[in-house]
Amino acid sequence: MKLLGIGSRINHTEYGKGVVTNVTSEHYWVTFIENGLETIDLDSDFEVIEAAENDVDTVSFFDIESSLVSILKKWSDVTEVVPISDKYKGGKLILEPADTNLKSYELPIDKFFHKIIMVRDRLRVMEQRINSSDLDEQGKIDLQQYITRIYGSLTSFNVLFKSKNHNFVGQKRK
Repeated sequence: MKLLGIGSRINHTEYGKGVVTNVTSEHYWVTFIENGLETIDLDSDFEVIEAAENDVDTVSFFDIESSLVSILKKWSDVTEVVPISDKYKGGKLILEPADTNLKSYELPIDKFFHKIIMVRDRLRVMEQRINSSDLDEQGKIDLQQYITRIYGSLTSFNVLFKSKNHNFVGQKRK
């Protein structure tokens, strides 16, 4: 039996279509479109859609996984798990009106933080769609600068992030 190389495309009877991302002496590691990463036996029941000739591991599994994560972040609306600062976990946001006859509004800060993350993620998707659009370069630059100013308006919320690498960053002052 000839082993399939990394990059071979298969259609598995149980998991559907996928790409071989690693080969061991007993298994194929396959990333399936609808089922994610699965390890299957070399003699599993599948159809070869396209066989890759390289049967040597020329790309590490880490590289492939990193690439897939990068692609998913770039082109999907999947939200990254971003932890809230420990000091705000379980806290609440209280909005007090100036008129003491009116009732204040309370919101769990975790829920508010989640909304902030959703805004950030949607801005990132918008940036990617702008970059891949048919706009001329100047139009892309103008929209990117506008989004950067939006990020700058959101820097007040950076206090909520556990890690500084998740912070909003606006335009740097010269």
